[in-house]
Amino acid sequence: MKLAAAKVPISTVWTSPDAPRDIDAPATAAQPDVAAWAKSMDTETRLGLHGRTLTQLLFAEPVLVRSERDGWSEVLAPWQPSSQDELGYPGWVPSSHLGELPQSASDPVAIAVPTASLLAEPDGRPISELSFGTVLASDEHADGYTRVATPDGGSGWLADAALRSVSEPSDADERLRLGEQFLGLEYLWGGTSAYGLDCSGLIHAVSRVLGLRTPRDAHDQADTLPNIPIDDARPGDLYFFARPGKEVHHVGFVSPAGMLHASETGKRLENEALTDDRRATLVTAARF
Repeated sequence: MKLAAAKVPISTVWTSPDAPRDIDAPATAAQPDVAAWAKSMDTETRLGLHGRTLTQLLFAEPVLVRSERDGWSEVLAPWQPSSQDELGYPGWVPSSHLGELPQSASDPVAIAVPTASLLAEPDGRPISELSFGTVLASDEHADGYTRVATPDGGSGWLADAALRSVSEPSDADERLRLGEQFLGLEYLWGGTSAYGLDCSGLIHAVSRVLGLRTPRDAHDQADTLPNIPIDDARPGDLYFFARPGKEVHHVGFVSPAGMLHASETGKRLENEALTDDRRATLVTAARF
């Protein structure tokens, strides 16, 4: 296996090289346009992603390349812990989306707003638009901007106002505030970016901004994070849901209103009171 990193803002991870459909071409292009891809899909088309997409890699995220075939790379994503493989979340991405790991530097920072422009120079021309949850190593600060290392030996600048140091302490209020930025965002199966999130993708992305290595899938989150009694849960904790005899299939942040969550395909990220149906499948809670 060899080490690589995502060199595009968002690379969608697929179950196989044959999984993408014609409508998915914007997501698999050498320079993917995930915003346009998400906008092009209606509910039926989004439902068709089930069994096709798995997760997403964000810019500069490291991967282990296990094999290559017909322009595709089989990868493991170590920043996305998974019970499927101890080395990281498995799947396939276009090989054109991968480059060399960024040079190491100090003080990792995360993009803590929905999107941020990567600039060639402070207050300069945009190079690309990066998503919430992107974590980059920084090595210089100047006039309200931070220089970050990028794949293939490059660098760029991000506005300090868009960033958060991943070593900075956090609290429940911040977890909810970060998640609430995406209220109204349409659910996307396998989504971990500002252009679409699924239930566990929301938890994983917020955790990444806070410097926490949280599993990618809801059932792994439930198995890994410290469980607490449901009645002890408070805002900023997590609720987990499962049907009788089945593994956990849904997760959301406990909120003063009830739960902040990405509900399901066809719906939008919302902060709502727990319905009777939800309460019937509420099986445990967890705390970071």
